[in-house]
Amino acid sequence: MARTDLKPLAKAFAALSNPNRLQLFLNLLEESRLDLAKGRVHDCFLAKLLDNLPIGASTVSHHVKELENAGLIETSRDGKQLICSIRPEMMKHLGAIFAAAADR
Repeated sequence: MARTDLKPLAKAFAALSNPNRLQLFLNLLEESRLDLAKGRVHDCFLAKLLDNLPIGASTVSHHVKELENAGLIETSRDGKQLICSIRPEMMKHLGAIFAAAADR
């Protein structure tokens, strides 16, 4: 991986270093049923993720923004509902790092 590609990955790892953000991201992964092979992502309503977290909605909102700023997720609105989607291209980059580490 080129040195210039490291900044987005470092930003992603920094975002995931917070336990609540990591749990939120893992919950989103589980709920969204990410299919990297086909490049398809199923969206997930944020309200569904709130039930599984021991933190308040305003704190979750902050963590969602951090995950979005790190390029890990995308958000959109459906009326008053916030929809979160995993960004498959970032998952491919992260997966490549762990695959390379596993091969060593």
